[in-house]
This record gives sequence, structure tokens and C-alpha cells, in this order.
Amino acid sequence: MRQISIVCLLLLALVLPCRGAQAAGHAHIVDDSEVIAPGTCQVESWVTVFFTGDGFADTAPACTFTKLPFLEVGVNYQHLYGEFVNAPLFGPALKLNLRPESTGLGLGIGFNAGVNLQTGDLSFASAIMLVTIPITDKVRLSLNAGWSYFAGVETPPHALFLGGQFEAQVTPELLLMVEGFGRVGGFNGAQMGLRFTPNDGPIDFDLLVGSFFDSASAKFITFGMTVRF
Repeated sequence: MRQISIVCLLLLALVLPCRGAQAAGHAHIVDDSEVIAPGTCQVESWVTVFFTGDGFADTAPACTFTKLPFLEVGVNYQHLYGEFVNAPLFGPALKLNLRPESTGLGLGIGFNAGVNLQTGDLSFASAIMLVTIPITDKVRLSLNAGWSYFAGVETPPHALFLGGQFEAQVTPELLLMVEGFGRVGGFNGAQMGLRFTPNDGPIDFDLLVGSFFDSASAKFITFGMTVRF
């Protein structure tokens, strides 16, 4: 059963590096179409722990430059740890906004990849279409679909990733999120949680719980923090 949770851990490492603005992104798995505000940067950090004790830590700086207001550029450093895997992963994370959410339908593409720093091998990569539909000024729906690749586990190395996320701003400081995600022919799961932004300021705190449906051992909890500047 612990081997199954490691497979799920690698899947999370695959899909998490696609980043979002203040709402989606961060430790959320399904991403929105928006880049962070042009001329600003952010550093996202979080720890995900499976109930088996396996998990990973992640830090991800990213910026959107004023001369390229439609492109978010970042990198990710992740460290997987557990009984069956212990490896550092590093790679780029890019998001291209094709149409802003303010038009009524946001469109974007997220790219990411990670190399195992111990072996030099490509561990994962993806290109995901990002769609965001604002339902009201406080509620929105994000949908993801695209190609994903990861190596070294007994699931299809190339597969279609699908995901959907519902977000609601329940108070000026508190965001509620529920999402489902998975790879065709692989593992599927769900996650929900809260994001707290004190005084609508530059720091977010995430508390999330999730589970993969394929194994009773694949439940996980995530603690995250993002700082914008």
C-alpha cells in the first residue's frame, strides 16, 4: 500500500507546478488561466504529507514582467521523501495567458517539467490547457485538460490529465476550494480546503486535505504559504 502512496506522490509532483494568481494555483492542483499581476513576483512554499508518512516539500518562485504581461515565468524545487523514494526535483514552470478572465472566459496554457537532480533524468513534464469561467465576482470554475508525462512507476507514462475546480470567496479574507483531478488510465483524486489572506494582503495561508480514490492509504494533507512582492 505504501508503494501506491508513492505513485500518488509522484502524480502530485507532476501536476502541482502549474501556478496561478491569488486564487487558484499555490498548493491547489487544478490551476486557473490567470498569471500573477505584471511587475510582481511571488514565492510559494508548501509541504504535502500522506497519512503513511511519505510526502514532499516544494518552493516555487515566479514573476510576471511588465514587458510580457501575459507570461508568468518560474521554477520549482521539490523534494520527495519516503520509504521507497527520496529525491530532489528541479525544473521550469511557465504559464501563458491567452485571454484574461475579465472577458468572461479566461484561457491559458501551463507548462512544467522536473529533472531528478540525483540522476539527471526527466521525471515529469506537462502541457495543460487552462480555462476559467467567472460565475459571479466571488465564484468561479476552472477546468484543466492536457498532456502529462512521468517516468518510473507502473502507470501510463504519457496520459491525458483532467481536472475541475470550484472556488468561492466566502469572506474578504477566506477562500473555499473544492477540486477533482486525475490522469486517464492512472490515479484519480479530490482535494478541498481553505485559503486565508489576512487583510487581503500579500501573504496567503493554505490548509488542504485530499485523497486518491484508488487506495485507502493515499490520503494527504497540505500546509502552504505564498508571499507576493
